[in-house]
Amino acid sequence: MKNYIVHFIRGLWSLLVGMYTTLRVFFRKKTTERYPENRKQLVMFDRFRGELVLLHDEQNHHGCIACGICETNCPNGTIRLTSEMVTDEAGKKKKVLVEYQYDHGSCIFCQLCVRTCPQRTLAFIPTFEHAVFTREKLVHKLNREGSSVAPKPVAGSSITA
Repeated sequence: MKNYIVHFIRGLWSLLVGMYTTLRVFFRKKTTERYPENRKQLVMFDRFRGELVLLHDEQNHHGCIACGICETNCPNGTIRLTSEMVTDEAGKKKKVLVEYQYDHGSCIFCQLCVRTCPQRTLAFIPTFEHAVFTREKLVHKLNREGSSVAPKPVAGSSITA
């Protein structure tokens, strides 16, 4: 009988502590974001890694030389480069980027691609709305239509996402 009373009091005490915690949290000021309604005011942190982008300048030039280091360093094959060899005016063969494909659905946001890019043409931007109904919509082509490799870097040119 004594054991039963001890267990009953412990259970009752546990229940009261839980109810006290629930009531204390219930009357706190709410911190929930009103997400779809305040979409225009919502700002993510600068260090948030939302989406990988290939940086382009105002003339639609990017700095990717299709070296494939980002593709090699990606731990789960999120990045796929398609390149071709082209001969320039001087007769030199040069590798040119045809398509830069990024699978947002399988990316683990480790940033190995950004850190190892020798041309510094990759970056993560803080976008956060990526909900889709099919996984195929999470595969993005990062190089824009009609984009090309930037000529030798000129001082003062700005590259944007």
